[in-house]
Amino acid sequence: MGEEGVSEYLYKVLVVGDMGTGKTAIIRRYVNNMYSDSYKSTIGVDFALKEINWDSKTLVRLQLWDIAGQERYGNMTRVYYKEAVGAFVVFDITRNSSFEAVKKWKQDIDSKVTLHDQPIPVVLLANKCDLVKNPCNEEVMNEYCREHGFAAWFTTSAKENVNVDEAVTALVSAISKRTGGTGGAAAAPAPSQQQENIKVAGGQPAADNKSSDCSC
Repeated sequence: MGEEGVSEYLYKVLVVGDMGTGKTAIIRRYVNNMYSDSYKSTIGVDFALKEINWDSKTLVRLQLWDIAGQERYGNMTRVYYKEAVGAFVVFDITRNSSFEAVKKWKQDIDSKVTLHDQPIPVVLLANKCDLVKNPCNEEVMNEYCREHGFAAWFTTSAKENVNVDEAVTALVSAISKRTGGTGGAAAAPAPSQQQENIKVAGGQPAADNKSSDCSC
């Protein structure tokens, strides 16, 4: 508990995907509202923390674990994934190879971490939508997510700040529903730490995804 009557929870969320898909840029945009065109690949794992005033009585501390793209081929992902309650899988909308890797990332997560004996909620991000005119075909992506068990999907742009907050809201909402509310056995009480706050509205159903007409 933090302030009187306010429950505090820590959600560990993975951010995975192939190298160069914009994982770190998405995290920086969400946590610090910053973007840089310079690219530096993540080595191993990094993380950032963001506070969310989920409602008047609930504070969620979102711990975002930025997993290096090459880590899927290593032996450390089981350690990195431990106790995660949700994940983002990110692909670069301009690189088909990164989309082809999405299924493997999802399978890797599903095989190594669960929430209440079920796969953790995972949201798919079709990133860099600012680089193409028609990012994704909604019908195709909806079917893909149903087939592979994604909670939702969004076209995103860290550069132009498109759907970044909305994607986080959807994932936190999915985690909350899985745990029977924002609290729950999988949501450990968070340690006391001051971070910049962000007000987020309630989440959206998995079927209500953001997209544009095109093919991925």
